[in-house]
Amino acid sequence: MAGYRKLGRTSSQRKAMLRSLTTALIVNGKIKTTDTRAKEVRKEVEHLIALAVKEKDNFEEVTVKAKVPRKDKDGKRVKEVVDGKRVTIYDEVEKTIKKDLPSRLHARRQMLKVLYKASDISAKRKKDKKEIDLVAKLFDEIAPKYTERKGGYTRIVKIGQRKGDAAMEVLIELV
Repeated sequence: MAGYRKLGRTSSQRKAMLRSLTTALIVNGKIKTTDTRAKEVRKEVEHLIALAVKEKDNFEEVTVKAKVPRKDKDGKRVKEVVDGKRVTIYDEVEKTIKKDLPSRLHARRQMLKVLYKASDISAKRKKDKKEIDLVAKLFDEIAPKYTERKGGYTRIVKIGQRKGDAAMEVLIELV
């Protein structure tokens, strides 16, 4: 017996569909889909959240020096003329960053294998859209909510049958 449902698709189509549903669930917190798809997505999401909970505190904070472009009141880079060329002026700033330890880095890479890149849908124009770091969202927002929980991070609620083909529709959401 197979360890997964085929969902009437080829393996590449099935993997792409499950990746997109998993990404949508993490971005939005809940999605509406069919019962069998939700059960497969549940496996993926539960695994990702378990990884995030396990590795959420596995980092060290490091102070680094970085060059940051100086900006004016409008948010544009300040430039000056040097040897006939316009050059951006940079300021040196100390920043504190989180450096992943090896096990957390491995978990991060496993998550990136499953998740697609996602952008903020609230922006009206294409150039205003910002990319959402889903791995950081898993580690920083979702994992702290589930530290005391031993699994069961998702809930499947049956909605009813779909009108067109009478497939059972469900709402899968993060608890």
